[in-house]
Parts: sequence; structure tokens; C-alpha cells
Amino acid sequence: MTTFAPDSLALNRKLPLWYQVSQSLRASILGRSPEASLRLPTEDALAAHYGVSVLTMRQALKELEAEGLISRHRRRGTFIEPSAQRGAPVRLLGSVDAIVAQQSGMSTELLEHGPTAVPSELSEYFPDMTEVAGFRRLRSDEKTGEPTNHAHNYVRPEVAELIDPADLLRWPMTKVLRDGVGIRISRITDSVEARLADPETARLLQVPLLSPILHYTGVTYGEDGDVVDVARIHYRGDRFSFTVTLEA
Repeated sequence: MTTFAPDSLALNRKLPLWYQVSQSLRASILGRSPEASLRLPTEDALAAHYGVSVLTMRQALKELEAEGLISRHRRRGTFIEPSAQRGAPVRLLGSVDAIVAQQSGMSTELLEHGPTAVPSELSEYFPDMTEVAGFRRLRSDEKTGEPTNHAHNYVRPEVAELIDPADLLRWPMTKVLRDGVGIRISRITDSVEARLADPETARLLQVPLLSPILHYTGVTYGEDGDVVDVARIHYRGDRFSFTVTLEA
């Protein structure tokens, strides 16, 4: 059995450390390989891995325990809940790891990828470009096979050339760009709005036509300020909710 190993994390001192650690560990848990161990490293080992205090680590683990992703047992240790495929709503505080966590933990089918015209409503993000690379994926609950969201990414062609499509079957696009391609992400802007399912979305998500869905748009910027990727994701309204927490 493969030992569970959390991803590394570059901490942002402007955000609560426990929050960043919990979201990074959450993404690692939901994106783990099937054969990975369910037992987490000790609190001390995790704190050393992330470079935080044990107190901060305990707060992060408490957050994951409240979501039902882990269980903690005196003397036995901390374990990933094998049945926990869906967590509580992700609280978006501006962390890239929060975006990765939001998109993790689903089985993914790559429906299509290749050159595609820039939609008129996204032309502001790709000035002087008429064509980008498109990646369309359907994500489903790993246990039930039930479709949960349909994602369409529009990526700059020179960046898309560096993407291995196989990585998109196991990682969210944000993680592929950051860890697979090596893009230095400066920021991601998010917007979520309620919409009604059109015929294609209803078919893919297996919901009645005109059912409520959540339409998410995420715009990823590189360190030079240019847009690298625009993600448009339709989430089933009966499976997801989003909250935003503002920290003083």
C-alpha cells in the first residue's frame, strides 16, 4: 500500500495559516491515488511538512474533521474517511489551494480538447486572439458515478501545448497549470451565479431541463498579468453550494 503524502504548500502570510493548510491537505486527500494509505502522518509530522505550529495544524485538522473528510482516534491516529467524497462548501479566501481543493475529488472524463474559437463574451480576456485551446471535461462522483459538474477551460495556445491531457484525468486544471506546466499563478478571480440548465448541460449532468445550476467562472492570471486560463464550470445545484468568508 502506498503511503499517503500531502502536497507541499507555499504559505501566503496574508491569509490564515490554518485555512491554507486545511485547504492544501483537503486537496491532497480528495486527489489521492486509490491505493494510497488512509492513515495520515502524525500532527507533528504534518506541522513540520507545512512549516507551521502544531496548534495551527490541529486547527486545520479540526476543520477537515468537521467536513467529514477525516476521523481522529486517540492513540490510533488520524484517518481519511473512505466514504467522504463530498465535503462541505469551500470557503473562498483567495488561496490557489482553495481553488484546487474545490475542484478535486472527482473522477474525470475528458470529453474533448483542441483548438476552439474564443467566445465573444470572453474576448476581453484574450485580446487580439481569435482561437485558444479548449478542454471539456465531465466530473462524476467516484462512488456513485453520478455526474456532478461540467467544465470547459479556455487556455492560451502556448500554454496548452505544455499540458499532458492525461494529467487532467487526475488533477484539476489549476493544479495542472501550477504543478504540471510550472505556471506561476499570480491570482484567480471567481464569480458564481445561478442559472437554469440548458439542454446540453441537463443531458451531461443528468438533471431535468431548466433545473437550477451554479455557473462558476474562474479567470487565472500568470505573473506577467496575462490571462492563462478561463474556466467555465456548471455545477449541479443540488450537490454544491459556495460561501465566501472575509477575514479582517
